[in-house]
Amino acid sequence: MKKLLNYTALPLVLAAAWAALSGFNLVNPYLIPSPGRILAAAGRLLSTGELQRHILISLGRVWAGYCISACLALPLALAFHESTRCRRLFHGLFELIRAVPPLAMIPLLILWFGLGEASKLAVIVLATFFPVFLNAKGGFDSMDSRWLELSQSLELSFPRHLRSVLIPGALPQIVTGLRLGFGYAWRALLGAELFASASGLGYLITDSQAMARVDRVFVGILTIGLLGLGFDTLLRLAVRRLSPGGGDTGWGAL
Repeated sequence: MKKLLNYTALPLVLAAAWAALSGFNLVNPYLIPSPGRILAAAGRLLSTGELQRHILISLGRVWAGYCISACLALPLALAFHESTRCRRLFHGLFELIRAVPPLAMIPLLILWFGLGEASKLAVIVLATFFPVFLNAKGGFDSMDSRWLELSQSLELSFPRHLRSVLIPGALPQIVTGLRLGFGYAWRALLGAELFASASGLGYLITDSQAMARVDRVFVGILTIGLLGLGFDTLLRLAVRRLSPGGGDTGWGAL
């Protein structure tokens, strides 16, 4: 209970201050609607099923792109760690792609893949790949050399070396990359939905802005934040259960 209070104290104080400022008309209600107005807008969107529909569509896009990206980034990070030739061959290309913001690629991706789901998934993969890849690679590369030497002296097979040495040693940075990647996936999705979409939370936000419904804009933003917080919490709990000793990994107590 005390730990829960520590996490919720500041948000509750901020919400109370926000409500007080709105109640005394100290903020512009058009620019910053009161918490009551936002809750009422959320209730209307929930009652019509509109919010649930946008959430499911955006979650489907985010998870599909995120999983594709993770399935590409983690094996490639391992390949870069294990193979000098692989690093030399792909390093320049990867650095070139990394320097280009994924949103700058949207016009080309729309031309190549059309206005459907493929272009949105491509944007998410481009945005998510490098946070996961670089953190995983950093975790593999920064391992204690004594563990690698011990594995060599025991002549462990590569699958056992991977399972017993590499993954446990790199796990904190892998988790950090996965956590960062999910945040980047949302940013990329919203950018894609702003340009070419008629559904999803990004569309809800831009459509509400066009209708001057700032309360609905806040609903969309807060929904994204809560979904991100929920996923991050679930990921940390899962890793805590799977990691040796049940210890926390990746950003400590954050």
